[in-house]
Amino acid sequence: MSSAPAPTTPGPDLASGQLRNLLLATIASAVGFWAWTIVGPLGKRYAEQMQLDATQTAVLVAMPIFVGSIARVPVGALTDRYGGRVMFTVVLGTTAPLVLLTGLVGRMGSFPLLVAVAFFLGIAGTVFAVGVPFCSAWYEAHRKGFATGVFGAGMVGTAVSAFFTPRLVGAVGALGAHVVIAAVVAVTAVVCWLALRDSPVHAAKTPEPVLPKIRHAFTLKVTWQLCFLYGVVFGAFVAFSNYLPTYLNNVYAWDATAAGSRTAGFALAAVVARPVGGILADRVGPKLVTLSSLAGTAVLAVVVALQPGQERVYGPVFLLMALFLGLGTGGVFGWVGRAAPAKDVGTIGGIIAAAGGLGGYFPPLVMGATYDAEHNSYFVGLSLLAGFAVVSFLLALTVRNGGRTDERTVP
Repeated sequence: MSSAPAPTTPGPDLASGQLRNLLLATIASAVGFWAWTIVGPLGKRYAEQMQLDATQTAVLVAMPIFVGSIARVPVGALTDRYGGRVMFTVVLGTTAPLVLLTGLVGRMGSFPLLVAVAFFLGIAGTVFAVGVPFCSAWYEAHRKGFATGVFGAGMVGTAVSAFFTPRLVGAVGALGAHVVIAAVVAVTAVVCWLALRDSPVHAAKTPEPVLPKIRHAFTLKVTWQLCFLYGVVFGAFVAFSNYLPTYLNNVYAWDATAAGSRTAGFALAAVVARPVGGILADRVGPKLVTLSSLAGTAVLAVVVALQPGQERVYGPVFLLMALFLGLGTGGVFGWVGRAAPAKDVGTIGGIIAAAGGLGGYFPPLVMGATYDAEHNSYFVGLSLLAGFAVVSFLLALTVRNGGRTDERTVP
C-alpha cells in the first residue's frame, strides 16, 4: 500500500489541531533545550570546582551537544514511524532522570563521571528531531516554513537555561536546581502523552523500516547540501549559546550570573528571529533568507574577532549576529519541505538537525584549543566561523527550490 497523499489545503480535522499541537510541541522543545544546555551556564562553576583548564571546560560543555546531534538521525526516523506524541514522551521522560543525575554527579566533583553523564544528557537535544516532522505534518506545503519556524522558537530553552539556571543554583543550590529542572521536564513528558495528537497525515502513512529510510536519505544530494548550511547557522547558535558564558568571562571578566544574562539575550534574539526566518522563507524564498543570514554572520564574526572593548559596541554586535543566525535557521529548515521528498521529510530533517548539533559541538572545542590566554583572544576560532559562513554562502547558491515561485514539494 502506498502512503495516502496529504491535502494541499487543511481539512477540518487537520485545521482544528494545527495551532494547539504546534504550540504544545514548541513548549516541549523549549523544556528539552533547557535540559540539554544546563551544563554551559555552569561551566565556570565546574571549572573552579574541579580546577579545569579551557580545553577540559570546552569538552564538558560540548559533550551533551555531541550525543544530542548524532542521536537526532535515528530519532527523526523513529518519529516518522511512531509519531511525535510517543517520541516527545520518550525523549523527555528519559531526560528527566538524567538531569537529576547530572546534579548528583556535579556535587561529587568527578570530572570523568560528569563528562559521561553529560554525554547521555545529550538525549534531550533530540527533541528537535521529533518536533520538525511532527509540526510539518500538521501544515500544508506552503505553510511548512511557518510551522518549523514557530517550532524552532523552542530554542528559547537555551535562553531560559542561561538566565535561570545560575539563578536557581544561587537560590536553592546546585542539586536543588537540578531537581527543579528535572521535575519540569518530567511534567512536560506527561503533558505530551496526554495532550499531543499526531496529524491525520501521519496516521495515513504506511510504516517503513527505519534503517532503509536513513540510508536512502543519505543518498540524496539535497541532504548533504542542507546539512552543511544548517551545520553553520544552527551550529554557531548552539556553540555561542553554550560557550558564550565562558567567552564573556575570559574576555570581558563577567561573572556567571552577568554572563548568563547576556547569553540569554543572545539566545532570545535568535529565537525571535527564527520564526521570522521561516515566514520570510514562505514569502520570499528560503534562498534569499539564508544568503542574507550567512552574509551578515560572516561580517559580524570578523567584527567580534577584532574584540571590541566596550559593551555598547560588542553587545549590539552579538545581538545582530544572533538575529542573523536565527533568520538562517528558519530559512534553512523552511527549505527542507520544499527540496526534500515528502516521504523523507522526517528522516532528512533528523539528519539535518544532527548536522546542526554537530556544528555546535566542534566550535567550543576549537575555541578552547585556540584560545590565546596571553591576550584573552579567540581570534582564530571566530575567523574560522567567518570563513565557513562565506563557503556556506557560495553553497546556498546551488540548492534547488529556494526561490519565491519555485516548485514546492507537496506531500
